[in-house]
Amino acid sequence: MTALITAVLYAVWFFNKNIPGLRLWMLAFLLGSVFSVSLLTRDMLPEVVAVAISQGSISTAAYLSLLASRMYMGRRPLSHRYAVAGIGALIALSLYFTVVQPHLGMRFLLAGLGPAIGFLLTARTLAHGGVRRVPARYLFALVVGLHGVFLLLRPALFKLSAVTSTGQVDTNLVQLLSQFVVLEGIVAVVLMGFGALVLANEYITSELRHLAEVDPLTNVFNRRAFLTLLDKAISSAQRTQSDLPVLVMDLDHFKKINDTWGHRAGDDVLRHFVMLANRCLRKEDVMGRLGGEEFAIFLSNAGGGGAIAVAERLRALVEAQPLATDRRPIQLTVSVGVTLCASGDTADMALQRADEAMYLAKERGRNRVEMLVKPAVPDLALAATAG
Repeated sequence: MTALITAVLYAVWFFNKNIPGLRLWMLAFLLGSVFSVSLLTRDMLPEVVAVAISQGSISTAAYLSLLASRMYMGRRPLSHRYAVAGIGALIALSLYFTVVQPHLGMRFLLAGLGPAIGFLLTARTLAHGGVRRVPARYLFALVVGLHGVFLLLRPALFKLSAVTSTGQVDTNLVQLLSQFVVLEGIVAVVLMGFGALVLANEYITSELRHLAEVDPLTNVFNRRAFLTLLDKAISSAQRTQSDLPVLVMDLDHFKKINDTWGHRAGDDVLRHFVMLANRCLRKEDVMGRLGGEEFAIFLSNAGGGGAIAVAERLRALVEAQPLATDRRPIQLTVSVGVTLCASGDTADMALQRADEAMYLAKERGRNRVEMLVKPAVPDLALAATAG
């Protein structure tokens, strides 16, 4: 079973080598296969060799599972010194209770101690991000954690259940418990293999969603994703009767920059602008690239005055911090249009009005901020009143 799961994970990893942690999970199952083979061939090997292989392979497999979970979650790598020392100590103690002072119970305890610690730490590492948002991580954490707990309680289960009131060992009960241990191991192996595949699917799905929603050059939302988020924000603002400012920005003379410095420099300019814009925004503010050198931002829980202040701060920052190059700095300016979403506005309507304000800023000399608001009375009504 472990060999089959190893082969499946290897196939998935071979075609998706960018999935973090998948290679380490594959190696963990490979060591699980080594452990299983060592049990099957125990009668053919010297006892010392069989014990060392069994203890070392299963403990290292659990450690690799921990490393894989940390890599998947984006945590920093662990120093291997403590793991090497711990696994070495477990092997040494197992050999001591095999050769120097034979004690089957202590060997049984040590065989589950190292893996249990590794699996419990794996469960703790994965159980982050919210059950509703990333349920696959919690499912895997639950399986690994329960297996770790079982490995810790397994020796006590044998000791408490297999000894009769007279102090004799109930061999029938021991055999039954042994079958239960094997069954639990099979179920755990299958579920952990399934969990690794589910996490791989979660990562691929997340990457596809990222590609569908995010502009690859500037790493902000693309036009479609931005409009979707803006529609939701407008609905929320209308329910709470709060203002929702929308800003549309266009870099001045961007075509001249491309013609003079080349398209690679133009790409650097766009990334530089996004970096400066992020300095002026809060975590709840959302930025998107509408196309070319045109960007948009909506500011949650902000009024018109706050939106003008943000726009002016961004305009001044762009003007004050040109893009450094090997030849000379590229001076940048930006024209910004601001509007407030009004009752009945859609995302397209709000963007259109902010875009008109931005073009007004262009007409009035560029490198400035202009604001347009939706008239309170429709034009036709105004004309009728005037008539």
